[in-house]
Amino acid sequence: MPAPVAGTAPAVLSARLYPANEQATQTGVVTGSVTNMMTGKGRFTVNYMGDVLVGEATRVSNEERRGVASAYSSKGTYMSCEYQMTTPYQGTGECTFSNGAAYKLHLGS
Repeated sequence: MPAPVAGTAPAVLSARLYPANEQATQTGVVTGSVTNMMTGKGRFTVNYMGDVLVGEATRVSNEERRGVASAYSSKGTYMSCEYQMTTPYQGTGECTFSNGAAYKLHLGS
């Protein structure tokens, strides 16, 4: 995510996770959202197997577009992602869940 412009409002981006291994095919496409605060940080929420995981996305130090995201649910499910933003409103990456399911991540429209 490039440096924010003064007065830039947060942007809510859709997050779509497409199965990338056998374990992930059990759920099909998983959806969620990321609120890009335009400060190098964001809030990440995803609905997974009837559970809501909440966490954060953070730009990697000294990297303008690359970041990591982590989320956790009260039931103990967790996920971690690495992503690359092509614009402040669109990007791609990969996510892995605590049960071994792997997904390709698409952010934005």
